[in-house]
Amino acid sequence: MSEPNLTATAELIALGAPEEAPRRLPNLNRAPFEIRALKSGFLTALTWIAALLASVPLFSVIYRLAIEGGSRLDWEALTALPPSAFEQGGGFGNAIVGTLVMVGLATLISVPIGIFAAIYLAILDPDSRLAHSVRFLSKALTGFPSILAGVFVYAVLVVTMKTYSALAGGVALAVLMLPTVVLAAEQAMMMVPKKMKDAAFGIGCTRAQVIWKVVLPTGAPGILTGVMLAIAGAAGNSAPLLFTALFSGYYLTSLTEPTASLAILIFNFSGMPYDNQIELAWAASLVLVMVVLVFNILARIIGRQKH
Repeated sequence: MSEPNLTATAELIALGAPEEAPRRLPNLNRAPFEIRALKSGFLTALTWIAALLASVPLFSVIYRLAIEGGSRLDWEALTALPPSAFEQGGGFGNAIVGTLVMVGLATLISVPIGIFAAIYLAILDPDSRLAHSVRFLSKALTGFPSILAGVFVYAVLVVTMKTYSALAGGVALAVLMLPTVVLAAEQAMMMVPKKMKDAAFGIGCTRAQVIWKVVLPTGAPGILTGVMLAIAGAAGNSAPLLFTALFSGYYLTSLTEPTASLAILIFNFSGMPYDNQIELAWAASLVLVMVVLVFNILARIIGRQKH
C-alpha cells in the first residue's frame, strides 16, 4: 500500500471511522447432536452391524471346519490315496494333485484368451458391434450355471474322446473362468490413464508397443486380481467335474484319464455311512476352503498395489 493511502487510513481511524470487520472462518467442528452427525453415526453403526451379521456364517463355517477337519488333517491325509469302504486311514493326496492340475490347465487356457479378448474390447475396437456382443456375453456367462458348462464340455470332449479326463475337467473350468478374466482385464486396461497412452503414441510408439509396454504393465494389478478371483472360483467347483473328470482312486498319470478332485471327493465321502470317510471329507473341505481363501487374499493384496 502506498504512503498516501496509509495516511488516509490513519485519518479515518482517528476520526472514528469503523474498521473493516475481519472475515470469519467457517466452523468445521462437527456438533455431536447435529442431525447430519446423528444420521451419519446411525448409518455407520448399521453398516457395521450388517457386516458382522454377514460374517457370522463365514466364521462359523471356518470354525466348524477347523474343529472337525483339523483333527484329521495330517501328512497321511495329504499324501495317501482314498480308502475303500471298510478301510481305515487313507487320505486325498490324489485329489489335491488332480485339483491343482485341472485348475492349472484352466488357467493356461482362459488367461491368454481372456487377456487378448480384453485388449480388443478395451483398446483395439471398444465401440464395435462385436465388442458390444462379446461384452454382453461375458456378463451373461458370469451367471452361467456351472453344471451347464460341464454338460457342454461333456458333449464336445468326453463324447469325442470316449473317456472322462483331466483335460475335459480343465476345459470345463476354463469356460467358467473366462468371463471373469475378460471383464476384470478389460476394466483394468480401461483404468490406465489416457494421457499415458497419448504420451506413448506421441513419442512414436506403435499400437502394439503401447499395449505391451504401457497398458499391460500399468493394468497388471487389476488383471492379476481378476485371475486370482477366477482361480478361487474354479477351485471350488464340483458340478462341471462330475460330467468331465469324474473321479479316480489313484494319482494322475495322464491328462486323458479320469482324475480325482477335492470337490468331488467331498461330495462322494460326505454321503457315505463310514466315519473314516466323513472325517476325510471334513479334512478335504478344510484344505479346499484354505486354498480358496489364499487366492482371495492374494487377489486383495494384488488389487491394492499401485504400479
